[in-house]
Amino acid sequence: MAKILIDGREVEARPNENLLQACLEAGVDLPYFCWHPELGSVGACRQCAVKQFANADDKRGRIVMACMTPVTEGAIISVEDPEAKEFRGEVVEWLMTNHPHDCPVCEEGGECHLQDMTVMTGHRERRYRFDKRTHNNQDLGPFVKHEMNRCIACYRCVRFYRDYAGGEDLGVFASHNNVYFGRHESGTLESPFSGNLIEVCPTGVFTDKPFSKMYSRKWDMRGAPSVCGNCSTGCNTIINERAGKVKRTLNRYNDDVNRYFLCDRGRFGYDWVNAPTRLRSAGYVIEDSMTPVPAQAALDRFAQIATAGSIVGIGSPRASLESNFALKTLVGEGNFSTGMAEPEHSLVKLAAELLAASPARIATLHEMEASDGAVVLGEDVTATSPRMSLALRQIKRTAFNKAADGARVPHWMDAAVRTLGQDTISPLFVVSPAATDLDGFAHSALRAMPDDIARLGFAIAHKIDASAPEVSGLSDEDSERVATIADALLTAERPLIVSGLQYASPALLRASANIAAALAAKGKDAALAFVLPEANSMGLALMGGISLDAVSQLAGTGQGGTLVVLENDLSRRLDAEALDALLSKFGNLVVIDHSVNPTAIRSQLAFPSTAYSECGGTLVNYEGRAQRFLQVVYPEAPLQVGWRWIRDMAEAAGFEHVPQWGDLDEIIASISAEIPALSRIGEAAPDAHYKLEGTPVRSQPHRISGRTAIRANISVKDIPPPYSPDTPLHSTMEGSYTTDMPGTLVPFYQVPGWNSEQSLNRFQQEIGGEMRGGKSGVCLLDDAPASGVNAYYGDIPEAFVPRDGEFMLLPEYRVFGTDEMSMMSAPIKERAGPAYIRIGSAQAAGGMVELVLNGKSFPVEMRYDPSLPPGVATLPPHMVARAFSAPGWATMRIQAAQTAGTENVA
Repeated sequence: MAKILIDGREVEARPNENLLQACLEAGVDLPYFCWHPELGSVGACRQCAVKQFANADDKRGRIVMACMTPVTEGAIISVEDPEAKEFRGEVVEWLMTNHPHDCPVCEEGGECHLQDMTVMTGHRERRYRFDKRTHNNQDLGPFVKHEMNRCIACYRCVRFYRDYAGGEDLGVFASHNNVYFGRHESGTLESPFSGNLIEVCPTGVFTDKPFSKMYSRKWDMRGAPSVCGNCSTGCNTIINERAGKVKRTLNRYNDDVNRYFLCDRGRFGYDWVNAPTRLRSAGYVIEDSMTPVPAQAALDRFAQIATAGSIVGIGSPRASLESNFALKTLVGEGNFSTGMAEPEHSLVKLAAELLAASPARIATLHEMEASDGAVVLGEDVTATSPRMSLALRQIKRTAFNKAADGARVPHWMDAAVRTLGQDTISPLFVVSPAATDLDGFAHSALRAMPDDIARLGFAIAHKIDASAPEVSGLSDEDSERVATIADALLTAERPLIVSGLQYASPALLRASANIAAALAAKGKDAALAFVLPEANSMGLALMGGISLDAVSQLAGTGQGGTLVVLENDLSRRLDAEALDALLSKFGNLVVIDHSVNPTAIRSQLAFPSTAYSECGGTLVNYEGRAQRFLQVVYPEAPLQVGWRWIRDMAEAAGFEHVPQWGDLDEIIASISAEIPALSRIGEAAPDAHYKLEGTPVRSQPHRISGRTAIRANISVKDIPPPYSPDTPLHSTMEGSYTTDMPGTLVPFYQVPGWNSEQSLNRFQQEIGGEMRGGKSGVCLLDDAPASGVNAYYGDIPEAFVPRDGEFMLLPEYRVFGTDEMSMMSAPIKERAGPAYIRIGSAQAAGGMVELVLNGKSFPVEMRYDPSLPPGVATLPPHMVARAFSAPGWATMRIQAAQTAGTENVA
């Protein structure tokens, strides 16, 4: 650490950082606009000016930009120097000459970084009396609202969108006072990370368009920490609520996971919790029609049918650990299903076993960003885990940093680093059957079928370590590819292997594990990651249970027996015939869910459960990190969390083996005691009895509007604030709030003088580092014992062989459109494109065709995609009237209305 003087106060500063970061970490209020902790410095705004002195005898000093000046031992600077303060005041004044000063109607009002910095510099009066320049705003799609007249030209937006996220359709046009940040023409922003512009922009140029439609000021909303449930990444979020509705989702910093950014699916996929498709009352079938009934009547009905035979429970990888465990307790271990059909069920278990047994580390997103050599085997990561894709895009920046190290340029000097690294070859390799959004960031993007990708993976492991199984029959071209990737991974200091379950291939997972093991055998600090299908897939794998396919073996003859389905739409997991056959074997179908779906419609008894915003619970992400989400909305009866419904069902039926859990902490204690693999989940967050400075943590800013204001048209009498025994957060502004509070409990970011998310730096031990209150979540696989499998796996598949007259149909996942819950959100639904089958065959010109798969035919729209190999087609899962999630052979018949004849297309 270097010692520097700031206005006569000696502080310690990291020598590899700049003076702006040193001042902020020392608690000094120094304004800035263009600098961002993840984007580095470019010196565009000139707002962070300080006076630097050569030595103790220098009384004059010179003005420098703190963000562009490195920390040096013994540096002497002054933030409060009158000349520096005057300079900063003049800078913000001319930055504001064309600003509309429309704070009362701006969505950023009350949480605007520009407001904070203007007040901080003392700029209070407008002396500019001339006409302001004005710009036309653009329609940028359903996510981001554009108001260009508020721009101060800090360049953060294009630096994030183009340089960091790799987007190409947002740029800066013109120059000087007419600079314009937008697209070349109005149109939807193409990047799946466009929503980060809302938080990156320090003014109100880019704002949250869905939030604008139901706007509330920051100080009028309740906040609570949560976890995104739209994929297995487990990004940390903050959910804002007002008047019983979720208003928006914000990024919540987690050093190991999402850090400063979210994907658009996670940011805008929340609206389904407010949708009219929510199940809001209990009911059961009376005279062939589902009829809403009081909760107690529904429980009494369950008590009647529960004695008619055995009870089988189907859990869900999108439900919390607590609700799944309650169902497992109700029905017994042998009668509990994970809710995942084959091959997904076996593959998720295999992924967990491989990660636990691997000598390589399980890669966090932050570790992925720092990798200097990586290979992605058979997974379109942008579609299945968008935030992971953003992390992998930074591998190229890591290569830039190596070039900068050679020139002795600090990493935070962003423009210089990118200039030095512009000719650097990225150490990322992508091997997939179809084109992915990561291809443009890779050293090379290779095309192969899933089995052939697995063979390449096994061959790479053998090339690294000759004791790994050898692959025979590789072509000279493939052998050259293997050597190139193996050499890059061996050269890297922090090699990374990423794969997943997209193509339902166990060989791909084992090949990836082999590469990681081979690198570890060579002494490399290797990391391994598998993308899993859903938010709690790993949690269900650790909890255990039978597959959905095996449930039918537990069924009776249809005359008795009860099937209880927890937050799971079985029509997305089984084809129509298999689902009909399964349900016909049970006398009663009981559904516990928060939304009306095809499975809930077929139930004889339904209980309305809460959404993730209305309860607390635990999810386990792809790396085995257990994370807690907390309640922000306090719903009215009869809505309650799934495990409470199960508890009440057991009590009504007289099942004494189910404990009468009183709160979330009690059921977490039961899980920890009964399932060794989940014994540490209580460490994921403080319990509901946690006190900060002797009082609960407040979930609302201190200037929240009076509780009576929102319902003044009904009554001006105060009402008791809502209460939940499951959360340590107080539902009002009463309570404690400090920058040292546990990171997993932060409901909003705010400190005196800093009302925007930029105040985050006061909650961190150091900028870009861990939170002052400690890490969020607990990694369950850290101490997991090895499974006893061999160091290397040898089940190498045969090479892919095309078939005459048929093509291989592969599942095609998309960022928008293939996820179940986010597609119930209106902005996501608007962003999703049309569903169609893509085929890499020149004979296919397009139009409607009849797809023949597993002996069944479906009408679909077809489009020719020259990037696909001949004989290969891709189809979004659930596009046709069946569950489609694994590769399979298929044919197509061109419909007679399109062309004469019915010849097959292959």
